[in-house]
This record gives sequence, structure tokens and C-alpha cells, in this order.
Amino acid sequence: MIRERNLHFEFLIWICKSKDPDIKKLFNVQLLYAILSVLELDQLEGSKRSGRLQDLFVTRKELIAEMLKSAGNDEVRDVTRAIMLSPIFDELDKRSVLAALVKLYPFVQEMIIGGSSSKDKEKDLSTLVVSWESLEKRKEELQDIIQNKIPQNTKDIAVARSYGDLRENSEFKAAKEMQSVIMRRRAELESMLLRAQGTDFKGADTSLVNIGTTVELTDLKTSEKLSYQIMGAWDSAPEKGIVAYLTAVGQALQQKKVGDTVELPLESGDVRQVRIDSIKAVNP
Repeated sequence: MIRERNLHFEFLIWICKSKDPDIKKLFNVQLLYAILSVLELDQLEGSKRSGRLQDLFVTRKELIAEMLKSAGNDEVRDVTRAIMLSPIFDELDKRSVLAALVKLYPFVQEMIIGGSSSKDKEKDLSTLVVSWESLEKRKEELQDIIQNKIPQNTKDIAVARSYGDLRENSEFKAAKEMQSVIMRRRAELESMLLRAQGTDFKGADTSLVNIGTTVELTDLKTSEKLSYQIMGAWDSAPEKGIVAYLTAVGQALQQKKVGDTVELPLESGDVRQVRIDSIKAVNP
């Protein structure tokens, strides 16, 4: 029931306040997600009915500790990301909740405060350097999931449940499967957005192949001229010569200089030898 994340806020308040040992067994990471889901849905509907639940969650820090007591480190990180990206908290409340998480799990502090400089972040493999345009698209997709797809899926589940006998209820099974797909995509987007560092690629260093540079190449076997733009993690458009810096081609070219010979991997598994003729900034 808790896994479905569509419980009434009054019921969640009752669970959180209960001292019954059997009820305490329900305290896990799924209960925490259920609370966040109810609060987000309430906010999207423009209601303030769940205000007492939010106050309870923010002020009683021991609740977070109890709900995460059996969670693994990866689950704790996922919860931290969810809280950082959730629209339900004002800045002070969010800081308060995150501070409680840091006190319980010091290892999440680094992911909350981020790196010390943009250069350090670009070197950090956990950071995704992305264009502002692609970043906005991912944000819009996440917003659509939270504001439209999750509420609609919740309604679909409720309608399907009303048909009775869940064992033979194909509509219910389909709605639950869709819930898994939606929630998985939401988690993926939240994780990606937390790691994303937007840029306009302006003024890229052209002494070497870097993110935000256009590379002119010559195939040493056929003398064919090639051109690639090395762009952000979500900017691949191979048919236009745009490759993400994380792709095999992007990785092979990065940090090379004019005159270097590079082996570019092909989809067939073979490689083509190319020479770097010039490096220019995409956005000087």
C-alpha cells in the first residue's frame, strides 16, 4: 500500500505520530517517498490541506532517521536528491531537512554543497556538462512527469482498482506497470539534473580539443574531410556532426592537439585513423 504512494495525508500523519511497535515497522524509505509524493500532489492541486504533514516532516527530524534506518547508501543519496529537487519546501525548510540528513549521513554533504569551482566540476566524472537548451528540456520533462503524468497515473490506478479483483484486473496491472516506468524515469531525471552543470560553451580553450570546440579532421586512409563539434552530455546529433563529450568519439578526441593522429572508433568495431587539422571554439 505504501509503495503506491497515494495515501491520504491524514493517514500518513497518524502513522508518523503512532507509537505502536507494529506501526513502527512501516517506517522505511517507501514511507518517506509516500510523504513526499502526497505533499507534491497537494501542492500541484493548489491545496494546503497537507500543511500539518509537511510541518511534521520538517520539524520532527527523528522521523527521517527512523524511515532511513534500514536504507543503503545509494537509497540515502536518492532520497537526498529527491529532497533537493522537490518543489514543496521553501529554502529554509529545505536547508533544515538537508542539514538533518548530513548529520545522519555525512557522506551526502559533498553532493549537497557541490565542488569548489567550475573547473573542478568539469573534471569530476560525476558531473554532467550540458547545454542550457538540453538542461531546460530535461527540466520540462521532469516537470511534466510531476505535474501531469504522476497525478494522471494515480487517478488511473484508483479507477482501475474500483473495477474489483486485482488478480484479473488488466487495467490495474497496466496502470501499475506504467507507474513503475514513470517513477523510474523521474528518478533518472532527478539524478541527472542534480549532476548537470549548464553552459553556453563560450570561450572554450582551443589549445586542445575540449568541450565546446569544433574539430576539423582528415581521414588518413581516404583523405576525407571530417568535422565534429564536441558538445554537452545530452547534445548528440551525429548526423549533424555533433557528438557528446562522453561518447567514444568525443573521448577519443578530447585533450588532443592540432597535428595529432587519433584512432576514432566505428560502430563496426573497427577504427579509422584521422589527423587533427584545426580546433575552433563553437562559441568564441
